Amino acid sequence: MASIKNLKKDINYTLGDIIGFVSEKVDVKGDNKEVEAIIDETINTFDALIAKINKKGVENKKAHYREVSADLEVKANALVAKINKL
Repeated sequence: MASIKNLKKDINYTLGDIIGFVSEKVDVKGDNKEVEAIIDETINTFDALIAKINKKGVENKKAHYREVSADLEVKANALVAKINKL
């Protein structure tokens, strides 16, 4: 991990790309509740990961940030899997 700044950028770009991809695939005439649910889940994931990064009082920061990075990968893969089911 190079820095906290880069981790925050990774979270922002990854989840932003997911939202951008989903919003491009919205069918204007159809029911968009599934798409809106995925976007809401992505935003909630973003908020949770940023809160986790900003957590105070962490003993081993390096391990903590690795855990956040791993969580990002797992959650992003889960969101992409949901998108693929649409």
